[in-house]
Amino acid sequence: MSETLVKTSIDDTIYTITLARPAKRNAVSDRLLSALEEALAATPENTRVIILAAEGKHFCAGLDLSEHQHRDPFGVMQHSRGWHRIFDRLQNGGIPVVAALQGAVIGGGLELATATHVRIAEPTTIYQMPEGRHGIFVGGGASVRVANIISPGRMCEMMLTGRIMEADEGQRLGLSHYVVNEGESLNKAHQLAQRIAENAPMANWAMVSAISRIADMSSDDGLFVESLTAALTQTSPEVVARIGEFLERKNQGPRS
Repeated sequence: MSETLVKTSIDDTIYTITLARPAKRNAVSDRLLSALEEALAATPENTRVIILAAEGKHFCAGLDLSEHQHRDPFGVMQHSRGWHRIFDRLQNGGIPVVAALQGAVIGGGLELATATHVRIAEPTTIYQMPEGRHGIFVGGGASVRVANIISPGRMCEMMLTGRIMEADEGQRLGLSHYVVNEGESLNKAHQLAQRIAENAPMANWAMVSAISRIADMSSDDGLFVESLTAALTQTSPEVVARIGEFLERKNQGPRS
């Protein structure tokens, strides 16, 4: 029987994908990447939020160097583009993705985490980019996603020094949005996922599809796309019902 590297479950409209290679600190092998892609392709049609989690003490310790293969330059580029394809599906698949982080979030693990939209870290979480030590360069999207979050200069420093960044510093720089007590990241992920699932689906789609793309545009082009996206979302029948509901309860105070 083949090893199960990624597990999935569905709870109403929340789909959970769990990396299941704890003995290897959920290090990314080609087989794990393939299993992750299959899990994403199998996302149930009614899914409103995806939770990305990991078994064991570590979220993902990066590339599995024990399975490193010698490739020619074109082979390396194709391999890297495969990572890009899968992580892009996470970020730009139209469904909000909430990540529960703990332990090692290193190299390719950090590239994976930063492809999600909401990140919750435990105090044990550490971030590292050790590529310089191994004589390699990032290939899973860090030069765009990680650099956009913490700045190109900070990313370069992390790669040059290979230093370990603790959970609190990672939150200050935006690598996580929440830091919770040890063992509570998955519960928090479920709480946030349930709240996100209550939003209008088209609004969620617009937020996770448009914002990152607008960030890459000129100001003028970004504002134009913002207007188009607003036109799509604000004219849907669900918006009329939701605004009516809001007006009915506006004198009841803000909803927590």
